[in-house]
Amino acid sequence: MFTGIVAETGKVSRVERSGQGIHLKIHARRTADRIQLGDSLAVNGCCLTVVEVQGLEGEEGSLLGFDLLQETWKRTNLQSVECQSEVNLERPLAFQSGLDGHFVSGHVDGVATIRRWEEQGADWLLEVEPPLEMMPLLVTKGSVALDGISLTVAEVLEQSFRVWVIPHTRKVTNLKNRKTGDELNIETDLLGKYVDRLLKARGL
Repeated sequence: MFTGIVAETGKVSRVERSGQGIHLKIHARRTADRIQLGDSLAVNGCCLTVVEVQGLEGEEGSLLGFDLLQETWKRTNLQSVECQSEVNLERPLAFQSGLDGHFVSGHVDGVATIRRWEEQGADWLLEVEPPLEMMPLLVTKGSVALDGISLTVAEVLEQSFRVWVIPHTRKVTNLKNRKTGDELNIETDLLGKYVDRLLKARGL
């Protein structure tokens, strides 16, 4: 379980494809501190298991290795990463941690396409178009995770929705490198999914 508060960004150092799946190596700095094999890490909001930890001589942090299933590869925007791509990283929620964002499972629902990304005054307006079947799960003032970033839905339109991004969030995440047409991993609010399923089960 995560909170959508990105700790830092890491850089992809290698993408290896084989018949069995995909192996990613990511250079992480603070996030790699005390990390062990088998630990979970959210990469662009996608919960992955650390299968390799390689120290870097003369450099801060470590190279972290992850094995991805073909399903994960196809369902997320990780299929578009390449060497030097910047990805958002977050360690799992710990019992002693504060819940500053919202509950994020790390199970990405799909990808949403950026339709508008522009500076307005001191902040940034981000409009994205998710798969149409996700629109009923998005409500104004509700929570959504985009590339693992916890954001508040400001406005729901017919086929898209908008969020506001403060300068700090843009600066410390990979949003600073994003542009119109890019795809972001999206995970809708976990509580909203349970409510939606309950209503459907009751025929409402």
